[in-house]
Amino acid sequence: MKSNNYTFRVIIEPSEDGGYHGFVPLLKGLHTQGDDIEKVRQNLKEATICHLRGLLKDSEPVPQEENALEMVQSISFQELALT
Repeated sequence: MKSNNYTFRVIIEPSEDGGYHGFVPLLKGLHTQGDDIEKVRQNLKEATICHLRGLLKDSEPVPQEENALEMVQSISFQELALT
């Protein structure tokens, strides 16, 4: 059964200048910022909608997440030790 939604991974991380920076890895160039996570989330949704409307208007394909695997990897200080 086909979904009636587009689903994208988003990354939101603290900005060096304060506030937060967010982006959608699959939609190249789609970045935004805001004072808090909720504002960045809202900005990402608005920017994504605008981007997708442009793709659809121009009859361009909408990228789809396929078998995305996302994980966080930890590296200990011991592993980084230079011997």
